[in-house]
Amino acid sequence: MKCLGKHRGWAAAFLPLCWLFLKILQPGHSHLYNNCYAGDKVIRFIPKTEEEVYALKKISHQLKVDLWQPSSISYVSEGTVTDVHIPQNGSRALLAFLQEANIQYKILIEDLQKTLEKGSNLQTQRNRRSLSGYNYEVYHSLEEIQNWMHHLNKTHSDLIHMFSIGRSYEGRSLFILKLGRRSRLKRAVWIDCGIHAREWIGPAFCQWFVKEALLTRKSDPAMRKMLNHLYFYIMPVFNVDGYHFSWTNDRFWRKTRSRNSRFRCRGVDANRNWKVKWCDEGASMHPCDDTYCGPFPESEPEVKAVANFLRKHRKHIRAYLSFHAYAQMLLYPYSYKYATIPNFSCVESAAYKAVNALQSVYGVRYRYGPASTTLYVSSGSSMDWAYKNGIPYAFAFELRDTGHFGFLLPEMLIKPTCTETMLAVKNITMHLLKKCP
Repeated sequence: MKCLGKHRGWAAAFLPLCWLFLKILQPGHSHLYNNCYAGDKVIRFIPKTEEEVYALKKISHQLKVDLWQPSSISYVSEGTVTDVHIPQNGSRALLAFLQEANIQYKILIEDLQKTLEKGSNLQTQRNRRSLSGYNYEVYHSLEEIQNWMHHLNKTHSDLIHMFSIGRSYEGRSLFILKLGRRSRLKRAVWIDCGIHAREWIGPAFCQWFVKEALLTRKSDPAMRKMLNHLYFYIMPVFNVDGYHFSWTNDRFWRKTRSRNSRFRCRGVDANRNWKVKWCDEGASMHPCDDTYCGPFPESEPEVKAVANFLRKHRKHIRAYLSFHAYAQMLLYPYSYKYATIPNFSCVESAAYKAVNALQSVYGVRYRYGPASTTLYVSSGSSMDWAYKNGIPYAFAFELRDTGHFGFLLPEMLIKPTCTETMLAVKNITMHLLKKCP
């Protein structure tokens, strides 16, 4: 039996049955998804002509592929690197079509289930639940992350204050860590991870950032200065419902988990739900699409809670950093239009220095620039909203890799990814302290 949780359309109605099946057969091992992805493939193609673009869009709709890159089929044009996850029963048809049409392709992942199982590396389980020896080089469930946050709140009360800014659609607390030495009228940096559920490297970085801050604050003058002069508001998991769902039912779930009164499809793209050119180019009005913008701006309680918090504190918050995957990019506004931001030179300089610092560690190259030209045009994003609401430094990171592993970045790459990203974030933060008014 295939797990129905990974299907985005009509099959979503049967998710409760699938979940019951999972719980009965594999208690404690739901992260292996009950063989849900056996034989599934991830295939990359780059259309070279308008005819190929049209043909690929048509076959993708027919086969209902799970698009990994870009986030919407509407973004596919000549030269667009396109990665699709196709179930076993559709992969033969897709490959036959590509061969018949003489469209070049590359199979990135031959069997998704085997890759999942290889990546799970059950030996790493031994350190997951010991908070004193918390393992930052494995992926953690939502429960583990929130227990870790509670633990730090108790053991590092001089530097960390944990609080909730609201509840998710399914009633989970939206926890924030406030990090920094206590003083009045300090400027602040907001960091969020996991706005898209399947991008697990994001929450891993947020945890890594906190760990590094606590470990190096005495030995590293730059970190000491950052914590003395700034507060960091860190949200390790923005999309708590979706992230939990990606651990229990569908590893490749992207959206929130809100219900729609007219459709059985669930969830909204939390990075298309902000009140900045809402539901314009790059967002979908259809609830079954991965880029669904929602019924209205800030319809998602998670988005509403963060927007309210940022509005309340925008006089002090001088930088907004959001962590995504995958593409290896550092993006800044605008995302919703082709235009130059007023403080372009300052932001561009910060981005340039950040990607150079990142590259200095392992030689990993990041592209950087305005999101609209570097990635694609998308409306209703958190980054654009933050910038339009007075936060002068707004960035979105697309972390490793460029598609070899995609959303299944192995745990062995958590440390190098976070180590290099840490340098980029410190660079932006120091730039902020020196330059930003």
